[in-house]
Amino acid sequence: MGIRTGEQYINVVRSRKPDIWLEGRKVEDVMDEPVLRQTVLEIARLYDLQHDPKYQEKITHICEETGERVNNAFLVPRNYDDLMKRRAAFEAFAEATFGMMGRSPDFLNVVITSLYTNAHFLENYNKQWADNIRNYYRYIRDNDLFLTHAIINPQNDRRKSSHEQKDKFTHLGVVKETPEGLIVRGAKFLATLAAVTDEVIIYTFPGYQPGDEPYAVSFAIPIDTAGLRIICRENMQDGKRPLFDHPVASRFEETDALLVFDDVLVPWDRVFIYNNVEAANLLYPNTGIAQQPTHQSSVRGLVKLQFAMEVACKLADSIGVDTFLHVQDKLGELIQSVETIRALLRVSEFEYETTPTGEVMPNGVTLETIRGLMPTLYPRAIEVIQIIGAGGLLLSPTAADIEHPELREDIERYYVGREGVSATERISIFKLAWDLSGEAFGQRLLQYERYYTGDPIRKRAIFYNKMKKERKFEMVDEALKVSKIRETASI
Repeated sequence: MGIRTGEQYINVVRSRKPDIWLEGRKVEDVMDEPVLRQTVLEIARLYDLQHDPKYQEKITHICEETGERVNNAFLVPRNYDDLMKRRAAFEAFAEATFGMMGRSPDFLNVVITSLYTNAHFLENYNKQWADNIRNYYRYIRDNDLFLTHAIINPQNDRRKSSHEQKDKFTHLGVVKETPEGLIVRGAKFLATLAAVTDEVIIYTFPGYQPGDEPYAVSFAIPIDTAGLRIICRENMQDGKRPLFDHPVASRFEETDALLVFDDVLVPWDRVFIYNNVEAANLLYPNTGIAQQPTHQSSVRGLVKLQFAMEVACKLADSIGVDTFLHVQDKLGELIQSVETIRALLRVSEFEYETTPTGEVMPNGVTLETIRGLMPTLYPRAIEVIQIIGAGGLLLSPTAADIEHPELREDIERYYVGREGVSATERISIFKLAWDLSGEAFGQRLLQYERYYTGDPIRKRAIFYNKMKKERKFEMVDEALKVSKIRETASI
C-alpha cells in the first residue's frame, strides 16, 4: 500500500472500536467526540502532505524492497543525505502543527525503524524476537500506520520495583504463557493520542531489577485488542470553541491516556522481549531508540521554540513595548535560544556517527545537549510571553463580543494596539499568546517539554557521568605540566 491518505486514515479510525473512556463515558465513535475528531482531522492533514506535490519528493521515497512510496521516517540512514531526507519529513510535520504535536506519526515510526535496523541486538537473546521486530517494521511501513507507546509504570510507590508493589499486577506484567501467546495484565502510561492511533507498542526502559522478569516485556498490538482499555485524561479543551478564540488549543490537543491491560493476549509473533531483565535494560540504549527519535524531537522542538519566540515578538510589537530596552533584552534572549538549538541540530547532523552496521545517526552528545536545554529554554519562552502580555492576557473578549454591533465601537477603541495594529489583530495575537502561556493546553505543552524525555535532572546527571568516563580532561593535565616541571627542577 505505501503512503496512505488522510481519508484512508479517517476511515480506519471510524471502523475501529477500541475501549476508550473519556470524562466518565465510553466513547462509541471517536468522530462523534469533538475534541478527538479535531485531532483526527489534524493527523489526516499530515498524511495528506505525503501526497501533496509540494512535499511528496521531500518527505517520502520509493522503498527498494516493495517499490511503493513510503515516508522518510522509515528510511534507514546510511549517509548525510539520508539524514537530511529524514529531517525534511520531520520539519514538514512539525511546521504543519507549529511543533505542538510531539507524538505525530513520524516519531514512533523512527523508533520502529531503529529497532528494525538494530534487530541484531535482540538476536543475542532470541532469534525469534529479532525476526518479529523486522516483520513488524515492514508491516507498519507498508501500511503507513500510526502508533502510540506507553513505557512508564503508573506513579504508585516509586520506592519499590515492579515485583514489590502491593498489587502484583499494578505494573504491566505477564500472567502466563499460552500456545497462542502471552497473557498480560496491569497498566502503563503515558499513551499520547492512543484513542486515535492504529497500534500501541510497549517497550522497555532501563530500571528493571532482579525479580522483575515478568515485567520485562516488549510487544505491539492493535489499539482495539480485546481487554485493552484506554482511560483518557481530562480534556484541555472541549473541541467546540471558535478557532479565533483558541487558534492552536482548538486544533492540536494531544489527549494522553493510561492503558489498562486486562488479561490481554499478545501473539507470539508480536513479542520482542520477554522474561529477560538484561535485555529489557539494554534495549533503550543499545538499539538507537534513544538517539534516532531524538533527531525527530529536536527538529520538532526547534519549530515549537521558534513558534513561541515569534509569538512573543508579535505580542510585544502589537502594543509597541518592543521599543523598551528590557523587552528587547528578553526577545533577544529568545532569538538566541532558537539559534542555539538550530546550530546544535546542524552540528549533530554534520558530525554524524556511523554504527558498525553502517547506520548513520546524528551526533549523540549534541542531541543530548538539545534534550538538556529544551526543558529550560521552552519554559523561559513561555515566561517571557507571560511577562510581556502581563494583565492584557487576562482581558481578551471573545469572537462573539467582537461581532456584536453594540460592542464593536468599544472594542475597536479600547483594544486597539500600537499605530497600524487594529483591535481585532491585537486581540487575535493576545489570544494566541494565552493559548500557549495560560490555557490548560499551553500548560500541558510546557509540562511535556520538561518531562517527555524523562527527569531532566537525572538525564543531565547521566550525561555528566558518561562524559566523565569518555573524556580525559586533557587541557587541565596540559596546564598542570608547568607546575610538575617546576617541582622536578626544584629537587
